[in-house]
Amino acid sequence: MFNKILIANRGEVAVRIIRACQELGIRTVAVYSDADADALHTMLADESVRIGPPSPGQSYLCGDCILAEAQRLGCDAIHPGYGFLSENADFAEAVQAAGLTWIGPSPAAMRTMGSKTSARAAMQAAGVPIVPGYQASQNDADLLAAAVQIGYPVLVKATAGGGGKGMRVVETPAELPAALASARREAQNAFGDARIYLERLIRSPHHIEFQVFGDSHGNAVHLYERECSVQRRHQKIIEETPSPLLDDDLRRRMGEASVAAVRAVGYVNAGTLEFLVDPTDRSFYFLEMNTRLQVEHPITEQVTGVDLVKLQIRVAAGQPIPFRQEQIGQRRHAIECRIYAEDPANGFMPSVGKVLRAVEPVGPGVRVDAGVTTGDEVTVHYDPMIAKLITLGEDRADAVRKMDWALSHYVILGLTTNIAFLHAVINHELFRRGEAATDFVDRHFSGWQPPAGDPPDLALAAAALAELLEGATAGAAPAAADGVTQGDPYSPWRHLTGYRVSTDRTDSAG
Repeated sequence: MFNKILIANRGEVAVRIIRACQELGIRTVAVYSDADADALHTMLADESVRIGPPSPGQSYLCGDCILAEAQRLGCDAIHPGYGFLSENADFAEAVQAAGLTWIGPSPAAMRTMGSKTSARAAMQAAGVPIVPGYQASQNDADLLAAAVQIGYPVLVKATAGGGGKGMRVVETPAELPAALASARREAQNAFGDARIYLERLIRSPHHIEFQVFGDSHGNAVHLYERECSVQRRHQKIIEETPSPLLDDDLRRRMGEASVAAVRAVGYVNAGTLEFLVDPTDRSFYFLEMNTRLQVEHPITEQVTGVDLVKLQIRVAAGQPIPFRQEQIGQRRHAIECRIYAEDPANGFMPSVGKVLRAVEPVGPGVRVDAGVTTGDEVTVHYDPMIAKLITLGEDRADAVRKMDWALSHYVILGLTTNIAFLHAVINHELFRRGEAATDFVDRHFSGWQPPAGDPPDLALAAAALAELLEGATAGAAPAAADGVTQGDPYSPWRHLTGYRVSTDRTDSAG
């Protein structure tokens, strides 16, 4: 097992990896840009090192800087988390060439599956269904002709990256030239790769992904599916498992296809196979593979009982996957909501500023994976996700009820967040029935506004009052038997949140 791991990431993912390393007895090194000098992940790691200003091409994207610090500080492995350098095959090769272990798939597998076009070809060769499309040429005339053969509407997609960047829906031939040009520009700016391709657009599909794992001993398994259909701007905001759409037969067939994909490319470590499912005939098509850990991995952990980050580290250290496919089951139901500093009523524009107060919901079956706490700054430099809120229920209805409660008791002051929007989404009848497809948000929440009567002035007044009273109440809170300080029953937050809370982060581990 490793002695010291450098985590080449930030925010909640860095915090999550640090927690796993602590449980394994592994020392950790956090890296940070100037914008993150006082961030939570820098406080939790055993060591923290500055890697530069938060500007393009520097800090978290400076592979040479990160590798140099890992060598200087005596690390024997690098965990890239997700985002930034996590799918950069050149960086993975450099890590290995320097004698360190890369906690992730091989550079060769990353190159094959990281490009949507080569991934489609590999999956087609492995017998995995793919969405009908065209990728043979970057010439506009060829693409225009191919679109006619595929049939409109078509989807223009970037071959690299994800998150909806470089993606355009095209309904008619007249729209295609402009869509090709704009998609190329966006893809070049986002990923440094302007290549694009075409796919047939499947109307109102469900977005289902399968968590997969391979090891260096030839073992490959899947850990079942995640339903990721609730999206805004092609980016996931709510995920759940099991999927309410899949029956046992479809789940089995998709799982077998996912394991076949892992074996076809000799994939080692964690990955995710993403599929579109047509609800009209339950046909499924390979969409892409993410060659890394996913934001939504906690819900898989909740229902399978497998710590995916620990398993990543063990597999990277050369250990075999410690279970067989038939030993993995789905127990109960889990839902995740991504908490963003953004304004859903204004096109989901990011919200920046200082978190005046963050009070997380605490209760049975509630887990919060956060990278931001009271006093932290959310800046323009990075993704505005604050936390992941996860609930685990005996069944789907129970998990939804717990999420309803948890969102009602999550307090973040100083920033506009999407909490009220998420609350509206999970209470919509289509979501409650498990019928939300990828166009659900666009169709049912266009022009959404927060409910009348939300108390922003009260919230700000409470924040100011808390600052005044903090000194007076800090010494009054009784200590529990385990030494964890409990919330003061006379705290002003008791009336704002509707229940007595603890502001100690150790109480919110779930």
